Amino acid sequence: MTKTLVRATCPHDCPDTCAILVTVEDGVATEVKGDPDHPTTAGVLCTKVSRYVERTYHPDRLLTPMRRVGRKGEGKFEPISWEQALEEIAARLKPIAARDPQAILPYSYCGTMGLVQGEAMAMRFFNKLGASFLDRTVCATAGFTGYKYTIGASIGTDIEQFQDAKLILIWGGNPIASNLHFWMRVQEAKRRGAKLIAIDPYCSLTAEKCHQHIAVMPGTDSALALGMMHVLVKENLLDHDYIAQHTLGFAQLKDRVAEWTPKRTAETCGITAEEVIELAREYGQAAMRGEPVAIRMNYGLQRVRGGGMAVRNIACLPALVGAWRHAAGGVQLSTSGSFPANKVALQRPDLLQGRLSGGRLPRTINMNTIGDDLLKEASPEFGPKIEAVIVYNANPVAIAPDSSKVQRGFEREDLFTVVLEHFQTDTADYADILLPATTQLEHVDAHLAYGHLYMMANNAAISPLGEAKPNTEIFRLLAKCMGFIDPAFDETDDELAAQAFDKQDVRAVHFDWESLKRSGWSKLNMPAAPFAEGGFPTPSGKCELYSESMLLDGLDPLPTYIPNYESVASSPELAQKYPLAMISPPARNFLNSTFVNVQSLRATEGEPHLDIHPLDAASRGIEDKDMVRIFNDRGSFVARARVTPKARAGLVVGLSIWWKKLASDGKNANEVTSQRLTDMGRAPTFYDTLVQVEKA
Repeated sequence: MTKTLVRATCPHDCPDTCAILVTVEDGVATEVKGDPDHPTTAGVLCTKVSRYVERTYHPDRLLTPMRRVGRKGEGKFEPISWEQALEEIAARLKPIAARDPQAILPYSYCGTMGLVQGEAMAMRFFNKLGASFLDRTVCATAGFTGYKYTIGASIGTDIEQFQDAKLILIWGGNPIASNLHFWMRVQEAKRRGAKLIAIDPYCSLTAEKCHQHIAVMPGTDSALALGMMHVLVKENLLDHDYIAQHTLGFAQLKDRVAEWTPKRTAETCGITAEEVIELAREYGQAAMRGEPVAIRMNYGLQRVRGGGMAVRNIACLPALVGAWRHAAGGVQLSTSGSFPANKVALQRPDLLQGRLSGGRLPRTINMNTIGDDLLKEASPEFGPKIEAVIVYNANPVAIAPDSSKVQRGFEREDLFTVVLEHFQTDTADYADILLPATTQLEHVDAHLAYGHLYMMANNAAISPLGEAKPNTEIFRLLAKCMGFIDPAFDETDDELAAQAFDKQDVRAVHFDWESLKRSGWSKLNMPAAPFAEGGFPTPSGKCELYSESMLLDGLDPLPTYIPNYESVASSPELAQKYPLAMISPPARNFLNSTFVNVQSLRATEGEPHLDIHPLDAASRGIEDKDMVRIFNDRGSFVARARVTPKARAGLVVGLSIWWKKLASDGKNANEVTSQRLTDMGRAPTFYDTLVQVEKA
């Protein structure tokens, strides 16, 4: 028996980007485990990825190309050869491209976070084609934009420093479920005497284990940050030297936050004035004692109308108290801006030249409005009707908002749909041609991270199963069938990976692909405390409490509060009809819609649940374990009620996101979510949703 150990990387949409060791026996992967030498992974994998062998060898893996033989959505296919599949795709795409290539749309996101299998060869193909751009904003761009206006780039506190913090605010996240290795550092900080405070509408697994939980209403985090700033200024819990040297606009900010008294803040957030005051004091006084104070923001708080502003407001706090002076202080939203990813080399935007008349760029379709956009006719404003969609690394029928419209769009018989997938997902059921893609164990990739600072390599541990091919190879073959002869389509995956990071950038000075493949990981050259002496990557070089860039972009240049679209403040009539706010954070055993079909993980989740507060349940005659219907004007879905104070009064929580076909009513939480976009970053408002709940 031949037994080898292969270095790999977790590809999924999680900040931890774990280093993995794959045991291979006679060409078969038998075990995946965390690399004990990787400082972040530390030998530990989450429940989901520890089942990766089960997922790779799942009996339902797609292993041959397929052609639809039933109605769209029926999920009936017949096997065909790769040659037949590619010829049919090219035959359908060529006349569309001849009329207007913008009628062809790619739809992808982070089914893999890999720089090679994600958007390298794929974007080369779509750039050469001249297809519509996809605005890939379904997750984090609201927060990224607000953070960039304030800090300058997605750079923050290194995860390896958090254990030395003395106060940690976990704001809008549930790291036990979605950022396990950060939670391990937090637990070490707790053992060393740190205080942990969770700020979250829902009493998550993480909030239960913190010293304090502050249950704000969804969409009010920006108001809480303003209230904290009010107290910090009023009680002079400020680092005046840091403010003077390394911030811009404090005088204007001081005037703005004067309006945000603890009373007003508490009324807006649905908490007490004492909670506002004590939180600000805990934060400011610890910093004044010279103790590191750190904030870990996550993406839940920015999935509302004012989500970008909420992140901006919170990002102002560390500069006011001088928290950036400490390696264990400051804030982390994402570390992705630390990586000099060489996307121009990987994606080759130069291939667009000459594809459209007059030098125009293709139009951009926002992935969050796909439900509306697939149903639009051609017009001067919109451009051509969407005639073809190529879906890879995504499952829009399950994950896109306003799901009934998304489904109607994909049901169009005149829409040609190609799906690259591992399994027959909700979206795959609507494909005309279904192509089998490799999993992470079967291909090469390079990775950055958004929760740590290591460049990562993924080696192929096993040969592709069946007839599965890497995304890169599929797009190479499609390019050939379309007649694209550019040398860009001849580069191998290793040649692509060797271009993943700009080695001329001092941060990636140690990058060498062959060395990285052998070691598995290599840390960026970054200072331990990136903004201890200022040097923010903003236009002014300072933390911009007042942002001229925001003003030029038509936004309020100072921190402010933007209420939800769907709230008593913004739409009282709607709130009377649908009085409960709803959020749909990730279930512990799923990752977006990935892993839902892994039986052992789905069995742990059981079935779709809705957590509802006892007062809200009692007033509706709902008892624990009743089936309930959750609905608004957009649609409805059913779930099993869990009557629990973990959901604060006025809030219901549907842990997500289930494949629709695996739910009892064929629906999921996105039946009720909206296609409206955030204040900045053109991102979704999944948690800006009002509903009513009744016994099913």
